[in-house]
Amino acid sequence: MQPVVIHDPNTKRVFGIDLDVAAVDFKELRQWVPEIPTLEEVVARYGGNLHLMVELKHDELGTVADRAERLGKIFAPLTAGEDYHFLALQLDLFALVEFADHKARLPVAELGLNAFSEAALTQDLGGFCGQYLLLNQRLIQRHHRLGQKLGTGFIESRFCFYRELNRDVDWIFTNRALELEAVRQELLQQ
Repeated sequence: MQPVVIHDPNTKRVFGIDLDVAAVDFKELRQWVPEIPTLEEVVARYGGNLHLMVELKHDELGTVADRAERLGKIFAPLTAGEDYHFLALQLDLFALVEFADHKARLPVAELGLNAFSEAALTQDLGGFCGQYLLLNQRLIQRHHRLGQKLGTGFIESRFCFYRELNRDVDWIFTNRALELEAVRQELLQQ
């Protein structure tokens, strides 16, 4: 088993090649789509220099114990919560990262924001993330009072970016990172 870094289960949308990542071995994946890095390569190159936000995904490749052991070895040189956080759309995926401090775990709510908020609070996680339309000021303040951080997603424009900065959100997730980084730089220069 070789963990790789790709958002989609299939390479078609990003790379134009119709290949299910979990259906091929790593050698074949590397042959067809050499641009997909292993998790180990990403951690070796960026770990300790950039804060890594790693989304855990479901797969059937090996046992939970085997996958957890592999992830533990990859992240061993780094400090949980300081160098990286784990994100998951399903709380059960955090079984893969029992080696990491619970403060480095961030559930991501697609819907059911209140349930994920409560899980973050009752399990003393590092916070949680959700779609910006669902995350209200009351929740942000509640989690911040308890030392937890929050992230929002689907930020696509300058105005959405401004709104999230003004709401004091800790992390902003977007597919337009370079564009919004230019906006951030512009704001810093002003």
